[in-house]
Amino acid sequence: MLQFANVLCDPPLGQSTVVPHNQTTVDFTVLVESSISFSEQPWEAVLWHNCYSNEEWNGLDLKEVEPENVPLAVSSQGRPSVYRRYFRGSLTKPDGRSRTIEFTLKYRTTNSAWKWVNDQSNLTDGKLLLQSPKLPSELSECFSDFTTAFEIVSSSSDVPNTKLWQLNLSMAAAGKDSAATNDLLGVPLDVSRWFALVRIWTPWLCPRHGKSHFGLAEDGLVCSFLRSDGLHLVLVAVSGVGNTYAVFKGDGKGGVVVASRNDGTESETSRVIAAVGYTHGTALAACMYHARKLVSGELKLTGELQAELKAHKEGEMNPQWMSEWYDGLTYCTWNGLGQGLTEQKIFDALDALEKNDIKVTNLIIDDNWQSLDNSGMYQDARGWTDFDANKEGFPKGLAYTVTEIRDRHPSIDHVSVWHAILGYWGGVSPNGNIAKNYKTKEVQKTALGRVAAGKMTVVAEEDVERLYDDFYDFLLKCRIDSVKTDAQFFLDLMHDPADRRALFKTYQDAWTIASLKYFGTRAISCMSLVPAIMFHSQLPTTKPRIMVRNSDDFFPEIPSSHPWHIFTNAYTSILTQHLNVLPDWDMFQTSHEYSTFHGAARCVSGGPIYITDEPGKHSIDLIDQMTAPSNIDHKRIILRPSTVGKTIPSSVYTAYEDERLLKVGTYHGYAETGTGIIGVFNISPKALTEFVLLGDFPGVMEQRSYIVRAHTTGEISSPMNVRDELPLLSVYLDVKGSEILTAYPLHIHGDTSVAPLGLLGKMTGAAAIMGSPVVEMSNGKLHIGVTMKALGVFAYYISNLQDKSIDDSFMGMISKTPIPRHTVSAEGKVLKVDIERALREMKLHQGWSNEISIDLYIS
Repeated sequence: MLQFANVLCDPPLGQSTVVPHNQTTVDFTVLVESSISFSEQPWEAVLWHNCYSNEEWNGLDLKEVEPENVPLAVSSQGRPSVYRRYFRGSLTKPDGRSRTIEFTLKYRTTNSAWKWVNDQSNLTDGKLLLQSPKLPSELSECFSDFTTAFEIVSSSSDVPNTKLWQLNLSMAAAGKDSAATNDLLGVPLDVSRWFALVRIWTPWLCPRHGKSHFGLAEDGLVCSFLRSDGLHLVLVAVSGVGNTYAVFKGDGKGGVVVASRNDGTESETSRVIAAVGYTHGTALAACMYHARKLVSGELKLTGELQAELKAHKEGEMNPQWMSEWYDGLTYCTWNGLGQGLTEQKIFDALDALEKNDIKVTNLIIDDNWQSLDNSGMYQDARGWTDFDANKEGFPKGLAYTVTEIRDRHPSIDHVSVWHAILGYWGGVSPNGNIAKNYKTKEVQKTALGRVAAGKMTVVAEEDVERLYDDFYDFLLKCRIDSVKTDAQFFLDLMHDPADRRALFKTYQDAWTIASLKYFGTRAISCMSLVPAIMFHSQLPTTKPRIMVRNSDDFFPEIPSSHPWHIFTNAYTSILTQHLNVLPDWDMFQTSHEYSTFHGAARCVSGGPIYITDEPGKHSIDLIDQMTAPSNIDHKRIILRPSTVGKTIPSSVYTAYEDERLLKVGTYHGYAETGTGIIGVFNISPKALTEFVLLGDFPGVMEQRSYIVRAHTTGEISSPMNVRDELPLLSVYLDVKGSEILTAYPLHIHGDTSVAPLGLLGKMTGAAAIMGSPVVEMSNGKLHIGVTMKALGVFAYYISNLQDKSIDDSFMGMISKTPIPRHTVSAEGKVLKVDIERALREMKLHQGWSNEISIDLYIS
């Protein structure tokens, strides 16, 4: 009887893997895990494939290997113990044209019956796509039934090894209604898998995936096709240039349809950008760089905006690391305090945080503080009446509330308020003070999703700029210094093209100017993943970067919404990384069953971290893993990596239903010396084990060796290089499980390899490092000079630490003063220095700098 076995394979089963055109062999690694409840037995594994003939399948006997350095199995301690056996084998890529190879696995213990992996799991055969060395010379080569409606213009690409085209469609002028067309672009040829970002409803995007047959139920903004020749075709529909709008639709037959609209009073051009590349990342980048040129070509900065940009730039001072407002831990009132918001609820919540020694630096006063009409009605029926807060919840006014907050809680540096782009969900009240002081007009809303059709009152085009200037001046006088501007998609719901034409960009530009003038970069754009907003306001790099909500809400009481939320953010960031924004993955509660899952996701997102706990319901441990005290005032800061977190390239075409671990990659630091980080999340309803390859980590270089450390378990891999026999590790995660893995480049000097690890106990502790040069001195000693932006226990990996004496082999210094010996300890190959305790005992004055410099000398 065959004992239980779990089998992993790289390249993976059930997925399509591209074999680069310059690669001559395909190496397979197989891990067989078997229970130690049975006696250890020899195992055999065979790769079954059709590499050399489509009709004939052959077996390749895989050879068991016993690596000198056994790959790390992360999170194995909490599982039943297993035997692990690794097998290796290679296929030589066949000569001839590009094509698809299929493969699967069978395995057995000696003298038992063979078992097929496909029969023991829901995995299908794996596919190898042998990449063509040649990119198509014409876009028409990528489609059947190719369009005759568009003018196809071959364009110069800013990204090497890509081909780029711009597709132009002349649109008639709008009359009472918009001019609209639906044109078949064609049926993509030889599709292995596809990925799209679609408008799940008006303000939000989400991912969609499929295999050979393309089809969309929603409007698509980006469509990507992995072809059977290993090339990637990416299509981007452009909106917001002039008065045009474009999205993709399916025709039900595998074809891509371009739906175009013109709101302008003259003929205008609808545009689509297409690119083909050897990787998805380069093809998408080629499209987005070209889109930025299109947007920049029509962008005309007003004198006022130019003045604000100049003032902002001249006001910048960065002699050292300066904390941005989104680098602080933020508390948001929305979920934690509910919709019946009052100043007393805010006071009580902040007192509860203080009582638990949770020092937030930012506060967002979310919806339900404003003065509104139609009390008791649903939010879309309520209009904004006045600048000041409502008297029921804030009887002494907004200024009093904010002053009380700042006086009682001096750790809070920034206080934000929420408002809708048009004032409130129902616009402005026709009977309030705002309507008395500013010209208004009535617009018709289109029913869509959760928004009902009907009329609403808004401030008219002539007074929008004055409204924002006056309102933000009022907020600033109330000591509000930042805003969260929501419901921006309402600009896209205006039914009449004349209203969209007059108000869409007027509101966007007025908000941009006023927020920059009064609050600098401290603005959050919410419900604004609307194509025209993304291209007009978020793609240009002429303005400072702001935060933009990256996905729809999740619902704490609905378990399935949590993994989908993380999945959606990771895939949406594939696109939003190219915008001039910092993606915001939304607030969450720290005392929920999915809290650690959300916390890990926020830490690798590269964006802000907002908590929205109910008063007194906090996970101090989780908050401590996500944050660290700053040097000067010990306020809590988050440890953001340098780049936006997103789905790793090898998983772009992996669907939510594929029951695979979600892997979110980011990077921190400088090229070559920085650290690659992968957050791993089990979004499946069952426990999963998978390989994570060293080459999956962003920024990993072939010429360097690395160690990988797991945050949750503290496990550290053996040194490895991407050219090694087994440059990988396996990760086991239970349902709702998550892990953060960090790949550190090793600095090798003789028989000593070192790597600064960052702060221990922090999910992204490496992001505390601002610089860490390693130099071999003339006397033969190693000098590691670390500059960091937060306090805690700092760690160094030292390969031969167990052969050294802390007293004789190391000298640690801060500001040329020796670090107290009792703040230094060793565990395995990790040297730990309690920097926070050392600074406290040394009583060093760090001046006005919020950086800490530590020098470690190793003999």
